[in-house]
Amino acid sequence: MYAVIKTGGKQYKVSAGEKLRVEQLAADVGAELVIDQVLAVGSGDQFAIGSPLVSGASVSVTVLSHGRGDKVRIFKMRRRKHYQKRQGHRQNYTELFIGKIASELGSVNAELPQAAA
Repeated sequence: MYAVIKTGGKQYKVSAGEKLRVEQLAADVGAELVIDQVLAVGSGDQFAIGSPLVSGASVSVTVLSHGRGDKVRIFKMRRRKHYQKRQGHRQNYTELFIGKIASELGSVNAELPQAAA
């Protein structure tokens, strides 16, 4: 079973038991969150799509960690104008563990690995 969720202005296809990096969320490490912005749910040959959200569908996640991504280097230059600009950026992220997907099609649970807890 899988679901398409929306968080941080982006859409992600998730399955139970996966780890996922999303835009930073204001939650403590170890906290359990429920994401109710589910755009679609699929299970085998069954499929439910929302307009815009699937009613009664939710995804339960556990916050594993917070961090910062790799540095992206920005370099701007105008040739023959003696203009160069260097800049860097590191995006903050939150790593989530997908624990449960629940909808009218059924539900799927996954246990958090002990090494990650």
